[in-house]
Amino acid sequence: MRPVLYLIACAAGPTQYIDAGVRAAQAAGWDTCLVLTPSAARWWEARRDELESLTGHPVRSAYKLPGDSDTLPPADAMLVAPLSCTSLNKWAAGIADTLAIGLVSEGVHLGVPVVAMPYFNQAQAAQPAVPRSAQTLRDQGVTLLLGPDGYEPHPPRQGDASAFPWEAAVAALPTVSASRHSAATDREPTPHRSASRPPHP
Repeated sequence: MRPVLYLIACAAGPTQYIDAGVRAAQAAGWDTCLVLTPSAARWWEARRDELESLTGHPVRSAYKLPGDSDTLPPADAMLVAPLSCTSLNKWAAGIADTLAIGLVSEGVHLGVPVVAMPYFNQAQAAQPAVPRSAQTLRDQGVTLLLGPDGYEPHPPRQGDASAFPWEAAVAALPTVSASRHSAATDREPTPHRSASRPPHP
């Protein structure tokens, strides 16, 4: 049984090619579930069925209602790619007003490995909040691929969203052992989460 990855995408240019990100994760051995921010979900609204066929799972973009069943298996790891400048700063500030940010905000403190690769331009990166937010996430244990070892912000209006390094983002994910995967997926849902159980969307 393959380990489960939540691929979480914000409304940034490379999300136009999120199917490439899914395929990169699948090629690396991940059972890939897709979560989009509400704005990103609008980009794929007419082709949502295509993504669900590709992943074999529902594509999620909103919190479920109380009493609704979980529709995705528990995550063994999470990858936020692309991470927009807005979502970076909201996440670091603890503003979990979307399912996408809520999952990683909680997941990293439940012991789920979380990797994030941003995509934004140099003008956005120059905002004083950005380095503060980046450090805040790293201090929490997030592997943030921003800078020389990850994505270098591009000059304004010169980004190439089609060249987003999906494979490099996936390669930064940890290797998940079969024993951990079994522990994360073989339990029945319970009313209260514990620190050992990854979150459901």
